[in-house]
Amino acid sequence: MPTSPDRRPARRAAALGLVLGPAAFIAAWAMAGARMPDPYSPVSDAISRTAAVGSPPRWLMTSGFLLYAAGSAAGSIALRRSVPGPAWIASAVNSAATVGVALTPLDHSVGLDGAHAVTATTGYVSLALTPLLAAQPLADAGHTAAARASVGVAAAVGACLIATVGSDSASGLLQRIGLTVGDAWLIAAGAVLLTGRTLRPTRSRVAH
Repeated sequence: MPTSPDRRPARRAAALGLVLGPAAFIAAWAMAGARMPDPYSPVSDAISRTAAVGSPPRWLMTSGFLLYAAGSAAGSIALRRSVPGPAWIASAVNSAATVGVALTPLDHSVGLDGAHAVTATTGYVSLALTPLLAAQPLADAGHTAAARASVGVAAAVGACLIATVGSDSASGLLQRIGLTVGDAWLIAAGAVLLTGRTLRPTRSRVAH
């Protein structure tokens, strides 16, 4: 099934979320980390630490989470309309999980810290699943290289984020690498969809 042009502005506007949301998130954690006092380290400490209760850049990082969530929500609409299969569901879950992360800042209480762990883990898994679930539709459309790259991205995201569990000294760095790789896929997907391309067949093809 070859790609077909999609001229509808609403779809392309939704695709913009896949570009702007992750870009805003990366900018937020980079700036928030630079504003953290010692002994905070982006190599060993998680991004969420910059949004913890009492953290100086808390509202900057919280805004980054929410902008990312908004972008993922819009992006899920773009993926649903342009890519067959359940990749859009993973993006929607990622959006909801990121809102959950923003609403459960660390250091508030034991219970909220536990909820934060659940929402963060859900966000990690759904981020890895988004390119993985898009891989088969890409392959079916003849985009073999993109499909393989999507599987590779999913594997890299999953490996980095799993590795954070067993690493105290480099958990922050591994988290940032994993999230950035996943976010780069979202940005690339959004850029492609912004051109108006879609993997769904046109009505004329469906009719025939």
